[in-house]
Amino acid sequence: LFDGIYPFYPQQRKAAGFDISTIIVIVVFLALACSFLLIIPGIRGRARLYWTLRVLLSLFVGVVIVVVQFTGDWQTGWVQANTSYKSFSPAQVKADIGLHIGLAGVNVTLRGNPVRQINETINYNEHFPWNFGADYDQSYSQGLEKGLPSPILYVAEKFTMQSPCAVHRQYRIAGHYASAMLWVAFCTWIISNILFSMPVLIYGGYMLLVTGAFMIFSLLSFSTVRNSPMCLIQIGTSTLHVAYGGSFWLMVAIGVLCFVVGITIVAVHHLNLDLLKTFFDLREDKAEEYQEMPEVFINPHFMNKGL
Repeated sequence: LFDGIYPFYPQQRKAAGFDISTIIVIVVFLALACSFLLIIPGIRGRARLYWTLRVLLSLFVGVVIVVVQFTGDWQTGWVQANTSYKSFSPAQVKADIGLHIGLAGVNVTLRGNPVRQINETINYNEHFPWNFGADYDQSYSQGLEKGLPSPILYVAEKFTMQSPCAVHRQYRIAGHYASAMLWVAFCTWIISNILFSMPVLIYGGYMLLVTGAFMIFSLLSFSTVRNSPMCLIQIGTSTLHVAYGGSFWLMVAIGVLCFVVGITIVAVHHLNLDLLKTFFDLREDKAEEYQEMPEVFINPHFMNKGL
């Protein structure tokens, strides 16, 4: 033993607070935002405020589009119950059981209430992927071999291909197409930013509307899982119900925001183009446009000669 543990054997997995991919995406966009904040003092006048608003709002939309690909709370549900902890054991524990469904898989959380019970620390967060290239049933079989707690295996079993619930295929396909729509939305978001840096602002507004449309399409794709009735998840005397989670409603808000901003840009383009160019710092200087000569010098010698 080394400090009370076996150093050469795998230890019990701890519950993860964040997905590593989510942290990487957030750090990348934060680096871009900090880089912009370093150069913002070099922009003069009111244009500084306009640049700050445009860049930070655009980065926020971009980071949301990418981050929700890796989050696990498109649908969530929690229940508190007294349940058996291990198979073939009469020991009962009081725990909070959580179900978190994302585009790429499902997370099942088991947290003791209190965490320390029956001489064990009950704090689990197990991920079972179903994205293309992953085998959900194999992940479930590995959980059986590791001897995961019974509540986790019971909830995860509802989403296997052999389960009578028959929801695995629906969730897998819905998540795949929702993810594909979001990646297309990310591409159109990049194109809209390129167009906004050019004197074709109305096309940037149109592309922002397309971005919002693909976000809504991804939400509609994921919503098709409601067509498959969810099996009853009965844990002890309590029932676990799922509802749309934070990522789903965040995408609704960002999609509506893209529609509102896109429609506003198109409307202002037709009503007051100069105001729109001022906001995007593309208004041309009239003195430079007409190349006006501020002063004219006349030689009186040539004037006297009639020239």
